[in-house]
Amino acid sequence: MAMRRVDLAAIDRITNEDLLSELDPARLPRHVAIIMDGNGRWAAKRRLPRVAGHRAGADAVRRTVETAARLGLECLTLYAFSTENWKRPRYEIRALMDLLVEYLAKELHSLKKNNIQFRMIGRSEELHISVLEQIRKGELATFQNTGLRLNIALNYGGRTEIVDAFRKIARDVAAGRVQPDQIDDELINHNLYTRSLPDPDLLIRTSGEMRISNFLLWQIAYSEIHVTETLWPDFCERDLLAALIDYQKRERRYGRIGHLEDVPA
Repeated sequence: MAMRRVDLAAIDRITNEDLLSELDPARLPRHVAIIMDGNGRWAAKRRLPRVAGHRAGADAVRRTVETAARLGLECLTLYAFSTENWKRPRYEIRALMDLLVEYLAKELHSLKKNNIQFRMIGRSEELHISVLEQIRKGELATFQNTGLRLNIALNYGGRTEIVDAFRKIARDVAAGRVQPDQIDDELINHNLYTRSLPDPDLLIRTSGEMRISNFLLWQIAYSEIHVTETLWPDFCERDLLAALIDYQKRERRYGRIGHLEDVPA
């Protein structure tokens, strides 16, 4: 998994229409995952409280979901709150949860109208009941939708997900439903939070940080990774288009040699 920082200086001078014309609709990734990073730095640059950065980040979520749905992407997974984020100040955690509830309440009609299916992945049992109720309401109201699958990773950690999967498998082994030699990639996939989803083809990280931050550790084994300097609250349609164009310029090998390397000397 090679992480590459992409220089978008030239792309900044191209219109959204020109970017769209460069995109091949037949070669879009099925599943795009995004590590939404930079809310705090966005606020600090403007001498605003961190909460203001999170609120601006919620607007970026809305723009990104709308663009993904309009482009016809199959899945979009957004990293909203990690298992490690509980270490943050309590007021900030409360603000983040309130923003999530507010977003779902405001956007539920739009999600239904645009045929978007909403789902949470992560440990739900540790969330406040008010947050969980709004999440379940959104999931129930959209579960029959057949368009974009929007996944919010909340109280999520890649290692935690793998631990939970192996606990379920261990219980099945203990009950005699599974034999140890039956444990393989497919069985592990079936026990992950993302069991009904394709693995991400493209992982995007904003704010220029070169880390994957415990996100979808099992699933991104062969994902292409795009890192942009854009802070999450500033992320917009052109940033997503630029990431998709960058993805389409790459050759996915899955351990095989590339076509250029296969040419005899």
